[in-house]
Amino acid sequence: MFKTIKNAWAIPDLRKKILFTLFIIVIFRFGSAIPVPFLNTEALKGLMTQVSSSGTALSYLDTLSGGAFAQATLFAMSVTPYINSSIVIELLTVAIPPLERMAKEGEEGRKRLGAITRYVAVLLGLIQAVAYFFYLHNSSYEGTPIVKYTSGWQQVFAGFVIVMTFTAGAALMMWLGEQINQHGVGNGISILLFAGIVARMPHVFNTLGTFWNAANQDPSSYGKYYFLVPLFAVLFILMMWVIVFMYDSERRIPVQYAKRVVGRKMYGGQSTHIPIKVGLSGVMPIIFASSILIIPSTIEFFLGNRVTEGFWKSFFQAFSTTGWVYSILYFFLIIVFAYFYMTIQYNPIEMANNLRQNNGTIPGIRPGKPTSDYIARVLSKVTFIGSIFLAFIALMPIIFGASTGMSNLSIGGTSLLILVGVALETVKQLESQMMMRHYKGFLD
Repeated sequence: MFKTIKNAWAIPDLRKKILFTLFIIVIFRFGSAIPVPFLNTEALKGLMTQVSSSGTALSYLDTLSGGAFAQATLFAMSVTPYINSSIVIELLTVAIPPLERMAKEGEEGRKRLGAITRYVAVLLGLIQAVAYFFYLHNSSYEGTPIVKYTSGWQQVFAGFVIVMTFTAGAALMMWLGEQINQHGVGNGISILLFAGIVARMPHVFNTLGTFWNAANQDPSSYGKYYFLVPLFAVLFILMMWVIVFMYDSERRIPVQYAKRVVGRKMYGGQSTHIPIKVGLSGVMPIIFASSILIIPSTIEFFLGNRVTEGFWKSFFQAFSTTGWVYSILYFFLIIVFAYFYMTIQYNPIEMANNLRQNNGTIPGIRPGKPTSDYIARVLSKVTFIGSIFLAFIALMPIIFGASTGMSNLSIGGTSLLILVGVALETVKQLESQMMMRHYKGFLD
């Protein structure tokens, strides 16, 4: 990876793209430190200190935004509205025929879908900003309200400015990501998401240092952290290795093309394969599953201390990130959504028809329905392995935190998958661009 970056830096065009990408990341970090007006920052800091270890959707958003959400800054909404919009449009493309036809219209159709995605992202950003404002408006810390104005026309004006600022920040984040796509390196939205998660890494190291200091001050009570802190570091590196290994793993379906004569030339006759990625669904099943299961804990957080006993107290405890019900449902939902995402990405019948039209066959499998059934079986097996891998990555930090008491580390399986996936994709893009620039072509 470092050798690839070094070689890319030596090429002027790629160096400009890398510098432009770094410039956008710097702008993103500056925007993450610009506070939204009409908020009491000290009270907000105290409130969000409690949120950071709550395990709700708010702490999850704070991790993705690089801490901007907890500080209620310009980029507090981060890129989550655009990501949610992309997921919604992608699912609707399969369910709504006009959107499906639009997706098959080539470059023009993709442009129109991109415009629809941007409009939906702004709308979702507005809805998310309104919800966050009402949460801040109804919250206080030690008797101090978070929003400075709580009555009269000043409250209306302050609310309008806060909501519009959050929404504008989400739209600006989307625009910055598109600028990286056009003039920088890598996928813009992924790069910004990567930068936000990396920005939270010092917080993880600081938390680990707190555990280590506790062991130094009171070895009799906290001496276990002498073992657990290095163990966490080893597991972190091991999980990254597993993600890299599974990311590049694939199942290759062999394909043989028959020879055919067209005029005086003979075509076909070569052997190739259809690559099926083990991690073909990426991080999407984890995002879907966590988005559903995090709803009960988020409702509990908004209710505050109103639920103190009875059935609902037990219900919310079971659905907390350390509850056994949460872990079991999380495991099964990841598998379910992995299969769901596979059905969206691959159509065995269409793949079998394409092979037949191009005189291609899978050795030992008859064309037509047997071929589609064989591809479906391979996809099912590969998806099962990939879903188990995703469930392992997602549950390992939860199991480690629940068994050791180190549950307030703001790095999880989703963050690790995003970090490793974005890094690998960016390096591959650099390698492909360097290969194009060093390719002499047929005219030399």
